[in-house]
Amino acid sequence: MASLPEIVSAADTPADLIAVVDETTVRAEVEAWRARLLKRPGLWDRAARATQQRINRMIPERVHAVVTAGVEAMTKGILSGSDLLNARPTADGSLAAREQRARAIITAHRNTASVEGGVAGAGGFVLAAADFPALMAIKVRMLGEIVAAYGWGGGSLRERLFVLHIFHLAFASARRRPEALAELERWIAGVDQPRAIADYDWRTFQIEYRDHIDLAKMAQLIPVIGAPVGAMVNWRLVERLGEAAMMACRMRWMAETGVDPT
Repeated sequence: MASLPEIVSAADTPADLIAVVDETTVRAEVEAWRARLLKRPGLWDRAARATQQRINRMIPERVHAVVTAGVEAMTKGILSGSDLLNARPTADGSLAAREQRARAIITAHRNTASVEGGVAGAGGFVLAAADFPALMAIKVRMLGEIVAAYGWGGGSLRERLFVLHIFHLAFASARRRPEALAELERWIAGVDQPRAIADYDWRTFQIEYRDHIDLAKMAQLIPVIGAPVGAMVNWRLVERLGEAAMMACRMRWMAETGVDPT
């Protein structure tokens, strides 16, 4: 489970993705992003994880239950059919134009999530619990719109798996990120793909996502600081997912246009 400082740290995700359009710069940014994902957990990461596991045992079971049920429902919804993924793919446009649209989508959803998180944080457990599925809906809708901005999307299992791979990679633990990245790259290459919904390992996905945000969302229940923490956490979670979505779409774009993404 990721700690609150890890989730909200400015070092994790840049405040704004740099507006780049040339292939050389795009490739360099993708490589830097991949290197960050593949970096092995350090001593601090291992110590923090042990502490987080102890804290995790202190979190009320009803909070775990809400989060776990929400992630499971969202995962199955993405795989079996979700109205949140119905954005119409953009038919034409340069990479620069598509990335401009993607950045605008991230900004809009990030601001919405931040306001929603602040309101929920000021309302105690009931609103904090309600914030979880609301935030998930915002993130899934954003993913669908970003992918559509690059010209993809639709109801096929393959396209839904693309969204799920992005989601998983964005919130995977440090130890799991290399494997999650490899799964995304295999999807882009068109190999080792699940042939049915039941073949996807959604349990691993939902546990990773739940553990990543449990502690941060718990901070919303703390009197006085719940509102600003909720706003900040939601802002960073959406921004982190937006970065992963743009990088994944860049990788797919370069692969499909014959540009080596690495």
